[in-house]
Amino acid sequence: MSGSPAVRGFLVLLLSLPVVQGGSDWKVTYSSTQICASQGATVRIRCTYEHPHISNLNAGGVARTYWFTKVDHKGEPVDLQTEEENRSRMSYDCSSKSCNLTIRDLRETDSAVYKIRFITDQPGGTFTAQTGVDLSVTEPDLTVKIISTPTSSTATVQCTSRCLLPDSPTYVWYRNGDKISSSSSSKYSGPFIFDDSVSCVVKRHEAAVSPTVCAHRNNYCSRVIYNERRICGFIRSTVDLSCTFYTEKKNPSLSVYWFRSESNEPNRSKDLREDVRYLNRVHFSDKSRVHTLKIADLKESDSAEYRFTFEADLFKWGTDLPGTTLTVTDLQVQVSRLSGSQTDTYAELQCHSSCSPPGNLSYFWFINGRVISSINSKTYSGWVRVRDNISCAVGENPQHLHCSSPAVYVLERPSVSVSPSGEIVEGSSVTLTCSSDDNSTAEYSWYKDNEYLSNASGQNFTITDFRPEHSGNYHCETQNSKGRQISTSHMISSANKAGGLAKPTSEKVYVMLLFAGLVSLILLAAIFLFAFLWIRRKRSLKRTRRETPGSRVQEEPGELNYGSVTFRRNQEDPVHSIIPPSGRQTRKEEEDTAYSSVKFHSRTAGLKSEESVDIYSLIRKPQ
Repeated sequence: MSGSPAVRGFLVLLLSLPVVQGGSDWKVTYSSTQICASQGATVRIRCTYEHPHISNLNAGGVARTYWFTKVDHKGEPVDLQTEEENRSRMSYDCSSKSCNLTIRDLRETDSAVYKIRFITDQPGGTFTAQTGVDLSVTEPDLTVKIISTPTSSTATVQCTSRCLLPDSPTYVWYRNGDKISSSSSSKYSGPFIFDDSVSCVVKRHEAAVSPTVCAHRNNYCSRVIYNERRICGFIRSTVDLSCTFYTEKKNPSLSVYWFRSESNEPNRSKDLREDVRYLNRVHFSDKSRVHTLKIADLKESDSAEYRFTFEADLFKWGTDLPGTTLTVTDLQVQVSRLSGSQTDTYAELQCHSSCSPPGNLSYFWFINGRVISSINSKTYSGWVRVRDNISCAVGENPQHLHCSSPAVYVLERPSVSVSPSGEIVEGSSVTLTCSSDDNSTAEYSWYKDNEYLSNASGQNFTITDFRPEHSGNYHCETQNSKGRQISTSHMISSANKAGGLAKPTSEKVYVMLLFAGLVSLILLAAIFLFAFLWIRRKRSLKRTRRETPGSRVQEEPGELNYGSVTFRRNQEDPVHSIIPPSGRQTRKEEEDTAYSSVKFHSRTAGLKSEESVDIYSLIRKPQ
C-alpha cells in the first residue's frame, strides 16, 4: 500500500465495515470499530449520525457533540478536550450529521475505546453511544512484500504494515543483516542475488523490525528471525534470548555467537563469551536451528540490545539488523494502603516491577524471612507489626526463586521536638525537628492545625520570626518507598517580649469582645427581669392587703387617709380620743357632739389574726 500515512489511514477506515448503533430514535454509524496505529501516527476516527426529531441540525438542534473514553466519579462522560494533555493533539471536526475525531502523535496510552456523546436543546435530551471505536496503539507491525523479480539479480520489494504508520516515516532496508538503504519511500528496488534476504524497519522504531524474507521468493536464503524483540528479566535471575537462523552455507567451520550492540560503538561485535562483564555468566546452545543465549545472575547493567551473527564459507551475517532488547529490573514492594494503630498496621502491598517477565511465574511473600504459604499472588493484604521485614519473590517454588525484592519494613510513627522548648518569645527563632527511624531516605511534610505549610519540607522546619499567629499544633509526615506515617501533634505557644503572655491576635480579640458583650446582655436582661418581678410582687401584696374582708376603707377625693395605728394587745383600758373631765356635759353639747366608730387593724409583726379596738373621734357639727 503506497501513499501518505493519512491517505492510507483514510483508506483503512473506508474499507472497513460500517457499524450502526441505534436507540431513542438516534442512529450512529462508525466507519470502523477497530483501528490499529503505530506510535507517532495520526489517526482519524469518523462518525455520522441521524435524529429524526431534529429537522435542522445546523439550527441549534445539537448544542454540543464530543468524544470521550472515560467517565467521572458521577458517571458523566469526560470530554477529551477538557484534559490538558489532549488539547494540543486532539481536535473535532463536526458538521451537519457528522463528527470526526483526529488524534496526532499517537502514544501507547491513547489505546482505548472512543465513544461519542450528543447534547441537544430539543426534546430528546442527550444521547451517549454505548459502543465505540477500539483504537490500539502499538509498535509498527511490518512485513516485506516481494513485488517483482524481473531478472535474476534485481528485485522490487515493499514495506507494508497492517497498522497506520507515523507521519512521513523513514524506511530503513537491510540485506543479509547489513543496512543498505534509508528512504521515505516504502518501496525499494536493487540488486539481490539468488540467496539474499531482505528486511525493513521504520526509523525510531528499530525494535519493530520486520521478519527477514528471501528476496527471490525461495527458501534457500540465509536469514535470522528473532523469536522475541523485547524481553524482561529480574535482577539476580536467569533469562533466555533465542533466534531461529537458516543458511545453506554448509561448512564444518560454521561459527555462531551473540554480541551486545553498543550505541556508542555500533560496529562492535564482540563474542559475549569473551566479554569480561559476562565472565562465567553466559551460555550458548543450539537445538534444531534455534540458537539460545542464557544470561545468569542478571545485573541492571545487562540492560541492552543483543544480536546474533554467524559465519560460514566466506559468508558472514551482518551485524546491523536490530535484535532483542533486554530490560533488567528489580522487584519492589509497593504500598497501596496503610492503616492501623501505633503497634499494628493493616497493609495492602503489591509486588511490582517496571516490566513483566515472560512465562507464568508464581509470586511468594515473606515476613521476617518466613514464607506465607497461603499467598501466591502479586498482592498481599494483612496485619503486620512495626519493624516487620516484608519481601516478595518470583519462581517455581520457594526453594528455587528467580528473584527476590529488597526487604521493607513498616515505619514507626515519627515524633516532633521543638527547640527552644516552652513558650516562644515573639520575634525569636524556633526549630521543629521530625525524627523517624528512616531519616536517610524519608521525605518530610509539615502540617499546622491539620493544614499543609506549602514551603515547609525537610526534616527540620524553622520559623525565624515567631509571631502569635504561629502558635498551634504541629505534626510531620514521613514517606518513603515503604509507606508513610504521621506523627502525633506538638503544640507550641508564644509569649511577648516582656515575658508575659502574648497579646491576642485580632481574631482572638474579636471573639473575646463578642463573648463579653453576650455576658453583659445576659446580666442586664436578668436585672430587668428581677426588677420587674419584684415590682409586680409588691403591687400584688398591696392589693391583697386592701382587699382583706373588714379592712377596706372607702377613699374619697380630698379626705385624709390614715395609714395604720398599732396598739399593744395587752392594753386593758379603753382609749378615748376626747373625754370631758367631769362628765357634766350639757345636753346641748351632747346634742352637738357626734361619735363615730373607727376600726383599726393591728399589723403587729408575727400576728396572723386581725385585732381591732374602738376609738372615738369627735366631729363637731358646724354652728
